[in-house]
Formats: sequence, structure tokens, C-alpha cells
Amino acid sequence: MTNHWIDLKNCDVIMVNGSNCAENHPISMKWITEAKLMGGKLVVVDPRFTRTAAVADLYAPLRSGTDIAFYGGLFNYIMENNLQHDEYVKAYTTASWLVTPDYAFSDGLFSGYDTATAKYAADKATWAYQIESEEQWDTTETGKMAWVNGAGTPAFTTPTIKTPKKDATLQDPNCVWQLMKAHYSRYTPELVSSITGMPLDRLLEVYELYASTGEPGKAGSILYAMGQTQHTYGSQNVRAMAMTQLLLGNMGVAGGGVNALRGESNVQGSTDMAMLFHIIPGYMSSPTSVKHPKLADYLSTETPAGSYWTNKPKFLISLLKELYGDYATVDNDYAYDMLPKYDGSNHSHIAMFEKMYNGEMEGLFCWGQNPAQAGPNCGMERKALEKLKWMVAIDLWETETSIFWSEKANATPADIQTEVFLLPAACHYEKQGEIANSGRWIQWRYKAVEPREDQKDDLEICTELVLKLQDLYKAEGGANPEQITELTWDYLDDAGHADITKVARALNGYTVADNSLVKNFTLLAADGSTACGNWIYSGYWNNNDSNEPADQPTGSRNDVDEPGEGLTEPIGSYLGWSFAWPVNRRVIYNRASADPSGKPWNENKILVKWDGTKWLRNDVPDFGFQVVDADGVATPTPPNSTAFIMVPEGAGRFFAPGMADGPFPEHYEPFEAPVENQMSSTQVNPAITIYPTAEETRGTADEYPIVMTTFRLTEHWQSGVLTRNLPWLVQTMPKMFVELSRELAEEKDIVSGDNVVIENKRGAITAYAMVTDRVKPFTVSGKTVHQIGTPWHWGYAGTCSVGGSANELSPNVGDANTMIPESKAFLVNIRKQEV
Repeated sequence: MTNHWIDLKNCDVIMVNGSNCAENHPISMKWITEAKLMGGKLVVVDPRFTRTAAVADLYAPLRSGTDIAFYGGLFNYIMENNLQHDEYVKAYTTASWLVTPDYAFSDGLFSGYDTATAKYAADKATWAYQIESEEQWDTTETGKMAWVNGAGTPAFTTPTIKTPKKDATLQDPNCVWQLMKAHYSRYTPELVSSITGMPLDRLLEVYELYASTGEPGKAGSILYAMGQTQHTYGSQNVRAMAMTQLLLGNMGVAGGGVNALRGESNVQGSTDMAMLFHIIPGYMSSPTSVKHPKLADYLSTETPAGSYWTNKPKFLISLLKELYGDYATVDNDYAYDMLPKYDGSNHSHIAMFEKMYNGEMEGLFCWGQNPAQAGPNCGMERKALEKLKWMVAIDLWETETSIFWSEKANATPADIQTEVFLLPAACHYEKQGEIANSGRWIQWRYKAVEPREDQKDDLEICTELVLKLQDLYKAEGGANPEQITELTWDYLDDAGHADITKVARALNGYTVADNSLVKNFTLLAADGSTACGNWIYSGYWNNNDSNEPADQPTGSRNDVDEPGEGLTEPIGSYLGWSFAWPVNRRVIYNRASADPSGKPWNENKILVKWDGTKWLRNDVPDFGFQVVDADGVATPTPPNSTAFIMVPEGAGRFFAPGMADGPFPEHYEPFEAPVENQMSSTQVNPAITIYPTAEETRGTADEYPIVMTTFRLTEHWQSGVLTRNLPWLVQTMPKMFVELSRELAEEKDIVSGDNVVIENKRGAITAYAMVTDRVKPFTVSGKTVHQIGTPWHWGYAGTCSVGGSANELSPNVGDANTMIPESKAFLVNIRKQEV
């Protein structure tokens, strides 16, 4: 989240799109309710009339997979009616920046598309900005400090600062504003209604209400979840939401932002810690053997010329010092050679299971994951597991994955040679440690009870594995043994067990010479004098500058909301409660909450304010608000118009040259769609990867005319491993079911309570029918399109309840940027089960 839960009370309009937060994120609804009590409006855009929609001021149905069409129409509506926050757009975004005249768009394809590779050109040359001037990076002590070698000079090729050409009037045909205006002029309300199935009058009602937040001083927030991301253009869905907020001046303000509602309490923390193949801790790119064989190559390639990321050398070298300690020196590039390098190809979930299916993998650690039930086309993924030599499942109970080889999975155990190990793990209340919630708040959980003797917490399991591997490599050697033997692992207590507080201290960061905790990441250095496991967490464990390990993260229990110095009214920042990364900042890009002179857009909801001599603030400023000299004396920095310091441009992006599938979001149909694309002849996102196993099981609208989507329930959690083993929860929601409209039920001769079969080329499952008004048919391009929805919590493992898994039917194809599976829109058919 760019903002945080409590800040929702500051909203004038809240639009929930792709989330059922009343059911799945109830804490957010507490603050949405606060906003409504103060006159705020709630808009829900969703294929189903959810429990969130039931309390909305305005509900608008939308066919799954058509969000970009919806947002494209909103852009057109705002721009045609001059409803944008004009001063904000001109001061804080890339609207005035000029793009190369070589840029073009035609019939669903942007310039630079290579039909042979089905990808856009790697250099994105035709998506580049026109350049006004260039200058070299300042690497003096008063400028940007880079990694230096023994001679005190930069040891990598420093980037060139390129100043783009701009047109402040926004009239140049090559400026981003005019390109965007032309692109979305095609998205007329009538066409958008025809694509999405949203009635035209309801569409315009939503547009009018949400566009009202473009008035200076107003604030609108967009909340989303997997309903936006689990598409072959999920990243562009999120981009569209961000562009909406930039148009209306809703980014960086109290009550604004694009706010992701994470699927569970610590998804934010897992991505912070880089549980993804393409990043290392702190959202830095994973090094590849092609682009980054040496440290100098990494820093030359990955360090931008602008934004706070110019400090990346400090972040990376401090990380290397934490990973390899005394072994990491300037002479060996701080042990950078020990950091694993991947080949640059896709190693996400779908790609990994494709390799597994093709016999290219030998082993798998499945740590709190259940792909045999939760993965896309999970029947195919179970077949892939059969080709492993070994697999380790680490979980609380038997999962579908741990028994993929059994009769319960309709498998023949004698035919499967995979050796499977099940390590019993501790539950969240049987271990202590921090979690990071959707608002980036890091909060400490204490252990409530001890786990059983045969269960261990995750850190203890990991520690035993690391120490055993180190012993084996020391005794037997191997390829590059130092990568393991020199790895720092001094996170043990006096009894030799894992100590999570020592890990927390390492994440905070400290000075190598005296082991003193650093106050925050601004004190990290690129010369090996500091160590830090994750720069964005720096400062959360500093215990008020104490040199001793803290008992809990900084300020985690102060629930008093106080106004900042010089201000009279708090706005719900609660700066003493938990710690929000980075540096306890509650609203990212909060400089944009005031105009270029520092005057707040809304004097009643101040985040930062320039009073003529200094910055008054109710939040930690997201900009260089002061300069501190060697003696610790702070001098306030006068206002300027740089509001987005975490992006290289320093400005909010309407045009995104770094995306894999286009600088503007463009509507494409899902991989499996009931209709043809009405925007162009390019049916699906042209930059996605379609593996043979996905193409072989691809359904058509003739065979499978019904759109299926998946959702979650309050009573169950994720793949159901935890909740389907708890009888009291199973009693509240006992069986797998499917929601279908009365119209479809009549057409298929189905009544509530019938057992039905849902099927496509990937498989078939059974479920109980729930005939309901929650879902309605859509009229799309003059054609009736039916949509059904199922929860995805059931499977064949569990002690209390088993049932069909929705992911038997979902396709193993994903987004062009993140590769998240398209689980929210695919084709099926449905029929009454024969008795």
C-alpha cells in the first residue's frame, strides 16, 4: 500500500476493484466505515455482488478481465472533461515530457514488437524520451556517493544524468499528455460498456463520482487485490490504477493512493525479503550471469542517475557485508562473486513447473506452499512433481503436495519414484518474529505457546539445514565451497538454537567496527563499514539508538496519534505504532500532498507543509526536507517540485518505458475469452509467454462458453490446509460450491443444492450449486455472456473436508511482467452431475 489502513478514513471516495475487503480484509472495512460516517462514498466494481458491494454507495458489475477497458474509459472521461488535477499533473508527473517521434501504436501493438520472438525490443528504443541535455554523475563527497576502490575513485561506470525535453503547455504532439489523450480517445463510454458488460448509465455514474476527487483538496483511494493482478495483463491493471490517481492528484495525499490488499498477513514481508526469483532483499534486481558477472557490472547497470536509488551501492554492499561478514572485503568485491547469478530467463512459478514437467529439475523444497492444489492447472503440476527425484514439504499437516503420489490424488504410488520428506512446522502462534502488513507496517508477534516436540519453526529448520551444509562442504569440498562455508550465520543463542532477534538486528543494520545499530538507511555506506540485511527495514529495530538488541521493534506499542510540531490536528498517522518502511513513513510520496510552494492541497489533512522557514509534518517526509552537516545541525530545504524520489524520473509516470508489454495499458482479452477483442485485432496480450502445456489445454468459447473466476471466503484460508483441518471452521463453510446466476441455472436445469460438474480441457471438478443473484449475465458486444465463481480452498487432503480444487481448471499462463497466473478469468462449461 502507498498509504495505510487508518488513512482510509481520510477518503472522500473509495473505489474497491478486484477485492472483497469486507470478507477478506475486515480491518480495512473498519476504516472505510469511518470514512462513510464522515460523508465519504464507497464504490465497488466487481463481477460479483459481494459483501463489500452490499454496503457500497454505488455498485457496478464488470466482466472479469476487462479492467483496462474500464480504466481506459475513465482516462478518456477525465481528460475530455478537463477533470484532472491540473496543477498536480503539470508539476509532479511526466505529462510534459517528450517521447521520441519513433514511438507508434497500431491495432493493439506498440512500436518495436518482434513477431518472431513475440516480445518487444529489449532496448525499448522507440519508447524513449527526447533528451535536452546530459551530464555526468557527481561522485564527490558532496554529491552522490558511489562504491569506491582503494584509490578513492568510483569503481564502476557511473550513470549519465539525462534531462528530458518538456513542453509545459502540454500541446506538443509528442508529449506524454497528448500521446495518452490520443491513445485513450478510442475508449468511448459506449465501447467500454460493450466490452465490460457494465451498463452505460452505471459506468458514467462511477466515472462522475470517482473523477470528482480530482478537485484540489479532495482525495480518492483505490483498493485492489488478486482480482486485479491475476490476469495476463495484471501489472498493467495496477499501472492503470496508478495513472488514475496521478490524473486526479490522489497519489501521496492523505486519503489517496493505490492500496494493495495482500492475500495474507505477511505477503508484504515475504516480498520485502525477496521470496521471488527476480529480486534480492530491498527490491533490488537479482544479479544475472549475462548482465552482472562482476560487482562493477551490477552497479553500472542497476544504479540509476536519479531518485533515491542512486544510493543502491550503499544498499547492496551493506547487504553483502551482512551475508559474508569479514570475508567480504574491497579486495574481493565484497564477496559479490559468492552471490548466486541466474541466467536471466524466467524462473517464476509457472516456468519452474514447466521445467519440472520436462524433467529438467531434480529436487524441490516446498516451504509453506501447496502447488498441487493452489498452482494453476494443478493437475499438470502434480504430473510435474512425479518427475522429481526428491521433494521436501514443510508444513503443519499433510498437504495435497505432500501426498501428490497417493491414491487420494488419483495417482498410482508404485509408478512414482519421487522421494518425499515431510517436515512438521510450527504455526504462527508457536513462534515469534515480525510480519509486515499491507500498509508496510512491521509488527512483532510474540510466541503464544510452544510447538510440539516434533515441530520446529521455520528459522530453526533453515538454521539446521545451513549448518549441516556448511559442515558437509567443509569436510567434502565441492564446487565453489566458499559460497556456503563463508556465509555468515551467527544468529544463534547460547544454547545453539536460532535466535530471531539476532536476525532482526541484522536486518536493521549496524556499523561493522563497533556493532552499533544504525538509526536508519541514510547512514548505510558503500565502503564496507556498514552491514544491513535489508535496507528498507533499517531503523525498525534500533531501540531508540541503543547499542543493545531491542526486545521489540521501535515504537511498536504507542497508540497515541499526536499532531506534528507546529500542527494542531493529527490525521491518523500513529507514528509510534509499529514501524512502516521506509523510515517509518506512513504515506509514500507525501511531498505531493502540497503544491510546489509547499502549501497543502487540503489544510485540514496536512501531511507536510512549508511555513516559510521549515517543514511542518504529520508524517516522515518523503523528500530531502533538510540537510544535516557534520556537526549534526539541520538546515531546512526549501520546496521544489520533485515529489517522487523513488522513481528515476523523480515524477509520477504516465508513460512507462520499462514495462514488458507497452508504455500504456491497453485492453486485451484473457488467454481464454468468450468474445473477440473489440479494441483491436490483437486478441491477447502479445508479450505473454505461452508454454506448450498451456496451448494444448486452451479452450474456446464454442466448447466452453462460460467465464469462471475464483474467490476467497472468510471461513477458509488460501489452499485450505490450515482451515480444512479445523472442524469448527469446516462447520461454518463445509463444502466446495459454485455461484451461478438464475438465468444460467434455468438454462442448464440446475437448482440450488444440485451437484454439478465444472469442466474444461484441463480437468473436471464437482461442486454444490448455489443459484444466486450475486452474479448476473453480462451483455458483451450484443451477446449474453455468463460468468460463475468458485472459492479455491478445497482439495483432496485434510481431515475434515475435501472437495474439488478450482485450480484444476485455471490455465498455467501468466502476466507478461510478473508471470502471476491468470486465475480470475478463464473458460469452462457446467452441467448437472448425473446420478
